Formats: sequence, structure tokens, C-alpha cells
Amino acid sequence: MPTHLDRTDKALLNALQSNARLTVAELAERVSLTTSPCWRRVRNLEESGVISGYQAILSPKALGYGVTAFVSIMMESHTQEIARAFEQRLLDIPEIVACHNVSGRYDFLLEVVAKDLESFGEFAREVLQTLPCVKEIYSSFSYKSVRPLRTIPLPA
Repeated sequence: MPTHLDRTDKALLNALQSNARLTVAELAERVSLTTSPCWRRVRNLEESGVISGYQAILSPKALGYGVTAFVSIMMESHTQEIARAFEQRLLDIPEIVACHNVSGRYDFLLEVVAKDLESFGEFAREVLQTLPCVKEIYSSFSYKSVRPLRTIPLPA
């Protein structure tokens, strides 16, 4: 069941999505609260699971990753046991920065970073194609990131 968010909660969430490094004092000022009630509200949003964590946003390019690929994977088998084992294996592969189990022709959609196309090719051959029960792999490459930051819209 979704948590009821009032106008102040939404303002806090928008401010934190824009800059999670704001101090409680800066956050309180932005939403017209004093620091104690502001801190309590943020803590309540964390405890209710609306805020699930905080994370630094890294630049793939600055870290030497020039290629972002979206890889669709079709599985040979769809048993729950195989799917769980496959998903668990994906968690151990650092080049996979996001993974979704999806509907449609393919079963999984991965976001993968690589140094260059040659490195991605090696990764696809030596890692992805060797995963258990993979029937088909289809890759698309990002020309550029149009909306690099993930911002969740708040309910009206």
C-alpha cells in the first residue's frame, strides 16, 4: 500500500532527488521547516521505504567506460530455479550496471558498460554467452545518454 505523501514530503523528496548531499539544515530551509521536524520526516520516509538509500552518481566516461550497451537475453528454459540461478549469477558481474526481467520476446534486459567495442565483444563472448541457459543475445548501443539521471515522478 503506497504511503500518503503530503506537500512537504514531496518537496523533501524532490530536493533529495536533486541533491542527496543537502544537510538537514539546508533541506529544512528549502521546505520551510525547522531542522528537527525535517529530520523526523526524512527518517519516516526512510523507515517506510519511500527512500530506499543514497548513492553517489559516477560518470562512466570519466572512469574509462566509453560504451554503454543494452543487452536483451532470451533464455532456453523458464523454470523458476533456472531464472533464480541466472539472476544470482548476474549480480556477480560488475559490468552489468542494471538488469530487468522483462516481458516480450526477451526475458532480461541488461545495461552493460565497457571500455570500448572490442572490450564489449570480448565480454559478450566470454561472459554473457557462457551464462547457463542463454539461448539468444541481442545488443544495442547507446549513442548518448539523453536523460542520465533517474528521477522518480511523485504521485499527484
